[in-house]
Amino acid sequence: MTIITVVGSGVMGRGIAYNCATAGYKVYLNDLNDEILAKAKDEIDTLLSTSFEKGFLKEEAYNHAKENLIYESKLEEASKDADLVIEAVLEKMDLKIEVFKKLDAICKPETVLATNTSTMSPTEIGAQTTRPEKVVAMHFFNPVHKMKLVEVIRGLETSDDTVSFVKEISTTMRKEAVEVNEFPGFVTSRMNCLIGNEAMNMLMEGVASAEDIDKAMKLGLNHPMGPLELADLVGLDTRLRNMEYLYETLGEKYRPCPLLTKYVKAGRLGKKSGKGFYDYN
Repeated sequence: MTIITVVGSGVMGRGIAYNCATAGYKVYLNDLNDEILAKAKDEIDTLLSTSFEKGFLKEEAYNHAKENLIYESKLEEASKDADLVIEAVLEKMDLKIEVFKKLDAICKPETVLATNTSTMSPTEIGAQTTRPEKVVAMHFFNPVHKMKLVEVIRGLETSDDTVSFVKEISTTMRKEAVEVNEFPGFVTSRMNCLIGNEAMNMLMEGVASAEDIDKAMKLGLNHPMGPLELADLVGLDTRLRNMEYLYETLGEKYRPCPLLTKYVKAGRLGKKSGKGFYDYN
């Protein structure tokens, strides 16, 4: 049985672990301590039960996930036997490089190391390891169990075999993979960040309310979710980090909206903090 390790049990890490486990893989979910992992287990167990009760998940997949999803706080124990490791930590390059250096030392030589980054360079990350040909980006979307796309981003040294392997895993997870050559923001994040940032600028300028900006995008352009709703779901701190990286690498048009910066400084981080562009309390 193929073993997949997911490093980071936040919203994306939990979603990726759930999806891998229900697709038939043995999965280790790793994070800093057992308390964090206990919360992640509660979230995943709730999603498993709800999906099974509503008929979205067959009994076989439900039972497999319950038996083969392991919560492990020691990185070495979680990843030493993995065939694929998917990193899902914060969008901070220094942190990602630190994780990949540790994984490079722990994992088998043939293990593929993937980052779930939405903007950052798999080339830069891979260059810090002894296996750049086995480093790739797999960009999943939130909520992972519903969203069908995975962007597979090649680094400069990423091999064809690595790309084929992660595409095959994606297909087993019932995802559609698109292959992208590395460039800051890839395809979706470049577009999403521009649209979201412009929506924030319009809100700041008083063009329309958050509700009406989102409604216009949903009903007028057939977007399933408004750009401000989506930013709240992603997390405004995460969106700000993405914008800062794109501003640094791609220039002026990605300058973060001052309102976004102000909200993050105020602790208004979106859905996860209870308040962002909308009030969730």
